[in-house]
Amino acid sequence: MTTTPLEPWIKARIGIPPQEPLTRGALEAYQLSSLRSAVAYARSHSPFYAKRLQDVDEAGLGSLADLSRLPFTTAVELREEELRFLCISQSEVARVVTLQSSGTTASPKRLHFTAQELELTVDFFHHGMSALVRPRGRVLVLMPGALPGSVGDLLVKGLKRHQVEGIVHGLVTDPGAVLEQIASLKIDCLVGLPVQVLALARHPDARLISRGRLKSVLLSADYVPAAIVRELTDRWGCAVFNHYGMTEMGLGGGVECSHLCGYHLREADLYFEVVDPESGRVLPEGELGEVVFTTLTRRGMPLIRYRTGDLARFLPDPCPCGTVLRRLERVSGRLAGEVRLGDQHRINITELDEALFPLSFLLDYQAVLSSSDGMDRLDIAIATTASAPADAAHRVRLALLAVPVLQKAVCDGSLQLGTIEPGEFARTISIKRTVIDRRKELPC
Repeated sequence: MTTTPLEPWIKARIGIPPQEPLTRGALEAYQLSSLRSAVAYARSHSPFYAKRLQDVDEAGLGSLADLSRLPFTTAVELREEELRFLCISQSEVARVVTLQSSGTTASPKRLHFTAQELELTVDFFHHGMSALVRPRGRVLVLMPGALPGSVGDLLVKGLKRHQVEGIVHGLVTDPGAVLEQIASLKIDCLVGLPVQVLALARHPDARLISRGRLKSVLLSADYVPAAIVRELTDRWGCAVFNHYGMTEMGLGGGVECSHLCGYHLREADLYFEVVDPESGRVLPEGELGEVVFTTLTRRGMPLIRYRTGDLARFLPDPCPCGTVLRRLERVSGRLAGEVRLGDQHRINITELDEALFPLSFLLDYQAVLSSSDGMDRLDIAIATTASAPADAAHRVRLALLAVPVLQKAVCDGSLQLGTIEPGEFARTISIKRTVIDRRKELPC
C-alpha cells in the first residue's frame, strides 16, 4: 500500500479504476496524449506559441522523449510577452497573479488562471496535505491568503475537503504573536517559508510550543537548507516536509510523502524534465540539472518546456512508499544564485545557507557580492537572536571560511571577506534569494 496520497488522486484523474493499480506505462500514455493536445491547443490559441511552434506537428510526438525537440520557454519571454501567451478572453480569467522582482525595474510577470485551474490546485492541496495532517486537525498558514485565489486561500479550501481547519495568518512579522497563536489554538501543522519558521523555533517564546505539540511542518516557496530541517525536527519533534511549487506551475508542483525523501510530482497536470543548463540536453535520471516543466491541462496560459532556474535531479531508485510516481530530489539551489569568484571559483547561495544556518543565534543573513579594482568582495548583513553572543560576527566569519570555495578564493586573493554586521532587510517578504542582490519575485 502506497503512503503517498497523490497516487490515488492521479489514478482518478487519468481514469484508472480504484481497484486497479497505477502503472508507469498507463501514466506515461496519458502524459503523451495530453502533451500532444497541449501543444496543439497552445499553437492554435496562443499568439506566442502560434509563432514559436509553427513548424511543429504534434502528431510527430511519438514518445515523451520527442518533446526535447521543442524549444524552451523562458521567464523573460513570459514577462515581456505576457498577453501573447494568453489563450482565452480576459472575461474567462478568474485570477491574475503578479510577480514583481524586487531590486529591479524590470516589468512584473503576470500569470493568468481560469476557475478550473484554481480548482485543480485546490484538489492537489487537498490530497497532498493529507500526508501531513489528519481530519479535525488545525493548520496555521504563514503564507499570503487575503485575496481569493491566493496560495493561502486555495490551501484552506483544500484542507477543508480533508476535514481540516486551515487558518491563514499571513507572512510572519511578529514571531511572538505567531507562537502564542500556535499554543492557544492547538495548531497541529505549520505551513511557511523556511527562514520564517526557523525564526519561530529560535524565538525566546518558542518554549510555548512543547515538543510533540506540532505534528508536522511544511516548508515552501524557497530553497530549504538541511540545517533548518534538522533544527525544526530536533526542537519540535515533528516531521518536516518539503513542497515544490511556483506560481507558473499553478502554485503546486510536488510534495514529499511520509518517507521525506523527494517530491512526488503532480504528474497528471505537469510533465517534468531535467536538462543541462548550458546545452539544453535532457539528462538521465540521477544527473543534476535545471528543472523544466510543461503544463498538460492548462487552458488559460499554457507553458511549453518552461525553464524554472531550479537545480535538482530525478532519483532513479523507487521511493520506499512504493509509488510509481517519479521522485524529484529536493531542489539544491537556483542557477541565479550562483556567481563567479575571480577566474577559478563559483559559489552558490545554498552553500552559504548550509554553512551559516547551523549557527544557533542566526535568524537570517543577506550576502552582497561586489567588485572593485579586480577583486571581489563579499559583505554579509546578519539578523540574530536577542541572546546572540558578543562575537557573533567572528563566528559567522569562521563559518564562511570553513566553506572550501571561499577559503580557496580568500587564500589565492580572488576574494576579500568584507564586513559582517547587523543589517536591516525585509525578510518577511523574501521568496527567492541570490548572492548578488537577493532579488526575488513577490506575489502581489
